[in-house]
Amino acid sequence: MESRLKVLRIFKALHRTRLDVFKDDLRALTAARQKINEEFRKNKEETSEEKINEMIKMASDVEVILRKTVIQGVHVEDKILLRPRENLLLENVPYCDTPRKKS
Repeated sequence: MESRLKVLRIFKALHRTRLDVFKDDLRALTAARQKINEEFRKNKEETSEEKINEMIKMASDVEVILRKTVIQGVHVEDKILLRPRENLLLENVPYCDTPRKKS
């Protein structure tokens, strides 16, 4: 029963992340929804606790990757306008060639 709740939790988290990451892009929202639902349906009959936990870990990793690395781009005339989400901008640290001294 506990694994069922974990599966539902990650399923909902993936869909919430999909809505945030692909906001205003109907084609990407639809494709992501179909892929998420397809993968969960494909493994619906799985009974092995070990295998279920592996798939939950995989889904969790996918959710983190989507949330932290995907940036939307919009075609504007002959250019692409990037639309990063606010939480991506907060974690952005510029590259520095010189190492920092320890305090």
